[in-house]
Amino acid sequence: MPLKSFLELVEIRTKAASIIPFLLGAAYSVYRYDSFNIKNFVLMLISLLSIDMATTAINNYFDYKKANVTCGYNYEKHNAIVSYGIKESTVKITIILLMLTATGFGLLLYLNTDIVVLIIGIISFMVGVFYTFGPLPISRMPLGEIFSGFFMGFVIVFLSVYIHVFNQSIVEISLSQAILSVNVNIIEIITIFLVSVPTINGIANIMLANNICDIEDDVKNKRYTLPVYIGKNDAVKLFKFLYYIIYIDIIILIVLKIIPVFSVAAVLTVLPVRKNIKKFSEKQTKEDTFVLSVKNFVLINTVYILTIIAGLLK
Repeated sequence: MPLKSFLELVEIRTKAASIIPFLLGAAYSVYRYDSFNIKNFVLMLISLLSIDMATTAINNYFDYKKANVTCGYNYEKHNAIVSYGIKESTVKITIILLMLTATGFGLLLYLNTDIVVLIIGIISFMVGVFYTFGPLPISRMPLGEIFSGFFMGFVIVFLSVYIHVFNQSIVEISLSQAILSVNVNIIEIITIFLVSVPTINGIANIMLANNICDIEDDVKNKRYTLPVYIGKNDAVKLFKFLYYIIYIDIIILIVLKIIPVFSVAAVLTVLPVRKNIKKFSEKQTKEDTFVLSVKNFVLINTVYILTIIAGLLK
């Protein structure tokens, strides 16, 4: 398969949605715990990218196989299997190889850390597969925003922190004489969750914007996403609300001194983000305004991560 076709099949341009939370976790680990493990960083990066690309390829494959309407912007121009004429057998082999890579490096990461990484990795792997696979994929239900936001926005951040501090008792799981013990530092988990809100809501909004833009095609193809259930107008209102929650969260984190005062710079991104929200509110199409959700996500979180890194220099 030509490289260009492969990159389109896995939609490489969308991988910021997994890389940015990964980098946020790494930056926060150094800032809060003064800990960074380069080996674990590389192992998780390769496994994460592989499972993300595999999930995207599976999604494109099943959209191709299950599409009831084979005309229209979303199908003809955005499914790489159609636009690049990729053979089904090639797609299947690519998916298998990516899955094997993700599994292999994931196991190496587990062997270099502990059982917590393995358990969360297995759960995340299953969610990633069933997000697009099975008789009722998550992506075809009104739960896509919740699952994508939680698992990509929070779980990736948590794991990206945990692989550097797995020996600091944030989470401990042990089995002794048939007794399973689980100890969790609730304060640290809640703190990491709050730190993750910009990625959680940003990723949820990318999914939400995508589903808003595709609402007509989704109805025809029997994809009952959140906007289909609540209607386009309420979906757009939710899109706005999720962004403002991000800024409230960052302000709270600064006041509580969980993140550095430099992070006020991330709050200032509200100015360009508001302009993008207004543009999206006026027109919701894949061709013209969907990309604004991606731009908002990258802008907010890039500045956010850089301010946390800046906090290391004080």
